[in-house]
Amino acid sequence: MFGPAPAKRTLEAALRDVGSQKPAVRVEAVSDLVPYAATAREQVLRAVEGALRSDAHAAVRAAAAIALADTKAVEALPALLLAVEDVDPHVRQMAITALGEIGDGRATGRLRRALSDERPEVRFQAVIAFPRVCAQRADAVDAVMQATHDDDPLVCHIALRMFEELGEATGDLPPLAMERTRALLGHASPLVRAAAAVVTARFGDPIGHPVLVEIVEGKLRGVDHEDEAAAIELCGELGLQAGRSALERRAFGLKIGFGRDPLRWHARVALARMGHERAVREILSELGAWDRHRRTLAVAAAGRARLEAARATIAAMRGDERKADQGAVEEALAAIASAAEGAPTAPGS
Repeated sequence: MFGPAPAKRTLEAALRDVGSQKPAVRVEAVSDLVPYAATAREQVLRAVEGALRSDAHAAVRAAAAIALADTKAVEALPALLLAVEDVDPHVRQMAITALGEIGDGRATGRLRRALSDERPEVRFQAVIAFPRVCAQRADAVDAVMQATHDDDPLVCHIALRMFEELGEATGDLPPLAMERTRALLGHASPLVRAAAAVVTARFGDPIGHPVLVEIVEGKLRGVDHEDEAAAIELCGELGLQAGRSALERRAFGLKIGFGRDPLRWHARVALARMGHERAVREILSELGAWDRHRRTLAVAAAGRARLEAARATIAAMRGDERKADQGAVEEALAAIASAAEGAPTAPGS
């Protein structure tokens, strides 16, 4: 989202330190090479791939796999395919992650085998990576469908996330995938139930709405943080009045000293989307905050809430990075304009 972090070492120093006697230094050096791939790709990939193939320490090999993912190093595909067989499970996970990020179809067969690995953490990464390299959507959907039957709740949960990713590409889910997602609303794991509620809601099925409200009310414990945030925003986008009181508690608190909810920003956006006067008023007020970070958050909130009343103020920030992040400004203006034109927006957008 923000691009690679600035290197901490010069290219020469990073290349030198990949050969350090200290594993921790080698890990840092491999990571520091990533930004230099734009200008010295051959040198960087040679050093990183060498670390992946031959370094004695698993932490260095894992860091090398991550670096190859960050540099989209399709040139290193053979080394990454070998690393999927690494003796260390974390290295295997990172190699699978890299193959998914690179997205080369030649990795399809190897990732298909990883879907049935004996270790759940490896299956978890394979469920993410396989649909991203598989050329046939039907095969990708089938693989993810199988993963929703996994005994490990985390694997089942990430499979639902991948259903969502696959659906976003075409705007809908295949009927069998939606049917399976509905069934998972009754799963024993709150983690899985919450994800199923989010996915069904985002693709237009109201069956999981009561679960969304339950999440917002804090009655469903053990929910993933991202799913909790999504449930809050979906309550606002869908206008679920049953969750309004819980959203008010989360956005504004009950009393001094009660504590601030970590998802209060999301709750206030949800309320503003529902036309809540106090939430709208506070967001509009913070567009004039002295602090740039607060202004940027208010811009993003106004966009998410589709606040037409914020359009002129946000438009005045265009072209001035000192006022607010320009990416947030453009995204907010596009969202507000889309709402004003009556264009449909997918839940969660």
